[in-house]
Amino acid sequence: WLANPKLMRADPEAEYFESLVINMDEITEPIVCCPNDPDDAKLLGEEAGRKVDEVFIGSCMTNIGHFRAAGKLLDQYSGQLPTRLWIAPPTKMDQEKLTEEGYYAKYGKVGARTEMPGCSLCMGNQARVADNCTVVSTSTRNFPNRLGKGADCYLASAELAAVCSVVGKLPTPEEYMKYASQLEAGKDDTFRYLNFNEVESYVEAADEVKIPDDLRDAAKKLQAA
Repeated sequence: WLANPKLMRADPEAEYFESLVINMDEITEPIVCCPNDPDDAKLLGEEAGRKVDEVFIGSCMTNIGHFRAAGKLLDQYSGQLPTRLWIAPPTKMDQEKLTEEGYYAKYGKVGARTEMPGCSLCMGNQARVADNCTVVSTSTRNFPNRLGKGADCYLASAELAAVCSVVGKLPTPEEYMKYASQLEAGKDDTFRYLNFNEVESYVEAADEVKIPDDLRDAAKKLQAA
């Protein structure tokens, strides 16, 4: 591959074993994966009302926009949350930008626990939720005992997870939309993506990195392929 760097692409007339077609117009409410099986997907309305003890917003499934959205929803709440909320951005870059933009202050105001950027609860070996609790997580898997001993774990979007942390339960679709609609007005700013070349400290560090000419040429060929 190094001798001939070329991305693999499907043939124009390729035949596939199976095609899954999803009509997004038919999905009118959030979907959650129920305890403790990532394949057990249901509509939010089917699980609404379940008490939630802890909420985890983090893992590689999230990006900086999800943490801004959570922060804006949490900013509307006064006092301490009825749940234990864990916040763990996937990268230090996200953490630094969120701190700069004031979102870590919003997390702290409601008593959220901010973790070191990285896997945190998703791996289950850096921190753990309480035994036998019900948790809503933005992580990739909800296998038994992964986040905590005997824990029932729902997988959900960051926006739904933030709402759960505020109301202390899985909301009805109507309750969810009441909160989520608040994000519509500033969505372009909220979900603005962050790239390394937009962070001054990373650009300065990159300027000091020396890349061998052969590797640079190989990368350019790959990009042009």
